[in-house]
Amino acid sequence: MRLGMVTYQVAAEWDIDTIIEKCGATGFEGVELRTTHAHGVELDIDQAKRQEVKKRFADSNVTLWGLGTTCEFHAVEMDEVKKNIEEAKQWVDLAVEVGAVGIKVRPNGLQEKAGIPKEKTLEQIGTAYREVGEYGKDKGIECWMEVHGKDTCIPANMKVIIDTADHDNCLVCWNSNLADRDENGKIDDNFAMLKDKIASCHITNLEDREYPWRRLFTLLNEIGYGDRFTLLEGRGTTDPDRFLPYYRALWLELTGDAAP
Repeated sequence: MRLGMVTYQVAAEWDIDTIIEKCGATGFEGVELRTTHAHGVELDIDQAKRQEVKKRFADSNVTLWGLGTTCEFHAVEMDEVKKNIEEAKQWVDLAVEVGAVGIKVRPNGLQEKAGIPKEKTLEQIGTAYREVGEYGKDKGIECWMEVHGKDTCIPANMKVIIDTADHDNCLVCWNSNLADRDENGKIDDNFAMLKDKIASCHITNLEDREYPWRRLFTLLNEIGYGDRFTLLEGRGTTDPDRFLPYYRALWLELTGDAAP
């Protein structure tokens, strides 16, 4: 496994040069650039800027792993769902042009308060995701759905979404939520529901002992996660030059002790 970061919080105010500099200096090998942050890699950048971003990462020792979109498909209004599908396709195109491996999308809840049954919303999300996954496959870009959102972060609900999508490019970004745990604090059964689709992984605060980090890394090893990334998506810091090496050191201890 490789250690990277999501620009959410820790690197939200960094431009591309700062991201590459600080990641390279502290042993973070990859990055997921989340939309709306200071790096400025957004849908409205022109071709020259797209090529510049691609070259900056290609000339560095930092992998542009993904583009973290906020595209979501659970809206009541179908026009809004279609808008998000089309936007996700634009992010796929951007990923091609800046040299990213994939894009991240997400669900963000259910619509039971609006009188829509859970099963219908999960099916709607999965059907929309299939269209995005098909488009990404044609472009050579992986699509990762983050295990995210109230109720939709429950692995059993995510499995319904992924089963409905039923496409080999409709993959999962494990999000290391406390909701991954069962009543005994274990994640094994919930991980098993999604293990065949996990292709990216967010990790949070490794010092938080409520989450079984060593067991997560063992399970990732067991599915042959290989040289894919576990991406820091934790709280911000006012001293990243000190924080990031300590985070990496703890990650190395936990992953090193995670038996394959």
